[in-house]
Amino acid sequence: MCFEKTNYFVEGLQGAGKSTLVQKLSDRLNDSQVFREGDYSPVELAWCAYVTQEQYEHILARYPMIEAQIREKTVTEGRYKIICYTQILTDLPNFHKTLETYEIYNGNLEQASFESVILERFEKWNGSGQIFECSIFQNIIENQILYLMMTDEEIFDFYKRLKRVLAGKPYHIIYLDVEDIAGTIDVIRKERSDENGNEMWFPLMMQYLQTSPYGKEHRLTDLDGLLAHLAHRRALERRLLNELFEENSTILKSKNDALAPWIASLGSRHSDNPNGF
Repeated sequence: MCFEKTNYFVEGLQGAGKSTLVQKLSDRLNDSQVFREGDYSPVELAWCAYVTQEQYEHILARYPMIEAQIREKTVTEGRYKIICYTQILTDLPNFHKTLETYEIYNGNLEQASFESVILERFEKWNGSGQIFECSIFQNIIENQILYLMMTDEEIFDFYKRLKRVLAGKPYHIIYLDVEDIAGTIDVIRKERSDENGNEMWFPLMMQYLQTSPYGKEHRLTDLDGLLAHLAHRRALERRLLNELFEENSTILKSKNDALAPWIASLGSRHSDNPNGF
């Protein structure tokens, strides 16, 4: 009997070690297909513009000098064009900022439309042996909390619908759990700085938080505000895993020595079991 290979969704808070784990999984399961943030993905649209044909023509007309690059980084899905715009290298003023306004995140779509796009993409998806970074929790939940101002119960109800859509598909969520959020943020602030020690990630993260409707309403203006938000998100994600996705998930401590033997055990489970576990 031939089973479909398990698809893995790697999740966790910022700094949990998701990118590292995705690479290790890819190395271990060397016949897998990897989708990182910013890539064209069958389920995820982070760092990608999602536009109609009319909007696409407008973008090409506005940036004729890089039209070839835009076309190269564009995928057509029905009546929509998906532009992986962060993969386009250009010094044109405001190009990336302009394309960002065509994402489905950051409150650019109202709740019903946003959820419809996500659910439709997961419903059409029939992947096998694929590895995804931040594709089922992080980007979706950040938008739901910070920009759509959804309550935990509304988000929980959305994931109930997503679970129904995923029924019968071979997937497993690997969640890297961050217990020391403050310590983890302190580490990545240093790691994501330039050679002169100037912080690159933290100011952008704070701006993202502070300018969001949720951040403004709750006055999340400093590090304590960021830590409170991440603690809230972690609690919600743990609840989703425990109450909805328990049979399709594994929770591991982030950056823990136990990761290595767990990854090493994946080979046979990946190919011989319909659920990978």
